[in-house]
Amino acid sequence: MKSIEILTQESIALLKSLIETPSFSSEEDQTAILIENWFTQNDIPFERENNNVWAFNKHFDKNKPTLLLNSHHDTVKPNQGYTNDPFNAFIENGKLFGLGSNDAGGCLVSLLATFVHFYPAEILPYNIVIVASAEEESSGKKGLNSVLKHLPELDCAIVGEPTLMQLAVAEKGLLVLDVIVKGTASHAAHNNLDNPIYNAIPVIEWFNSFKFERISDVLGPVKMTVTAINAGKQHNVVPSQCDLVIDIRVNDCYNNSEILETVRKDVNAEVNPRSMHLNASSIPVNHGLVKAGIALGRTTYGSPTLSDQSVLSCKSLKLGPGETLRSHSADEFIYISEIEEGIQLYIKILEDFFRS
Repeated sequence: MKSIEILTQESIALLKSLIETPSFSSEEDQTAILIENWFTQNDIPFERENNNVWAFNKHFDKNKPTLLLNSHHDTVKPNQGYTNDPFNAFIENGKLFGLGSNDAGGCLVSLLATFVHFYPAEILPYNIVIVASAEEESSGKKGLNSVLKHLPELDCAIVGEPTLMQLAVAEKGLLVLDVIVKGTASHAAHNNLDNPIYNAIPVIEWFNSFKFERISDVLGPVKMTVTAINAGKQHNVVPSQCDLVIDIRVNDCYNNSEILETVRKDVNAEVNPRSMHLNASSIPVNHGLVKAGIALGRTTYGSPTLSDQSVLSCKSLKLGPGETLRSHSADEFIYISEIEEGIQLYIKILEDFFRS
């Protein structure tokens, strides 16, 4: 078995290669090859579909529950604020710079190292499956959700996202609505009591003022925000409709279907969801994974950002090296020390969880 020190060194080298290989969502084919090579170099059989790559522990036993380790290898596109080459991986003052270093390359390579550490173990109370997933940043159809049909029933999961190795025990879901407020088209010079732009005012006010009753202990209330409005093209023509886009961050007290049902009941407009599967997720604070983290001095919190947790039906914990505020930022970086700590903590949490 490789030492944790060697695994850490190899993980950092892999992360540098991942950074230097463009992997925008749905264009991750080359980083998928790098991950395949990682498994091959460690003598681990793997499977691949589209740009998702996964593997099972050596002594997989279908009679045991299964733990999923997951993080993604796709990135967003670099923003215009970069002063560094986003595809040049370099270390300066203990920081590894490059696109995807923090979100979520550091998490991914740390989980890969953790999986290699546990891979040959003959006596584990859980199976372990690791999935390096694609299309997380775009919530694409060929990401983690497309792989679940190939996996056994999952008992629990660790999803690698930058949390400073604190325990994100809940995550808000996302529901995006296209809302169409109808009216009557006319010449602007004539009286029109059915102007869809005016009709949209009470709809906008409803989204601004309505409060869902159930408030989560860790995620707080459901948050609804009107993020776009579009109507009309000519100054002298009243349009026939006004289009709104609503961003709804759903807490773990509701599923997306319940939110949609309430909106359609109360809003006088046509309401069309863009997707329904990005639900909130959570894990009890008395779950073994959480208890193991707390025993190691980790704190718990609720995360407002979306991850691949949203497509899992099992209890899942968001946990990883790096800091969420650096994600999608210019000159993205992760501290080398964060990766070193991340690997050690992942391994220690799982060791304690398996003993519990």
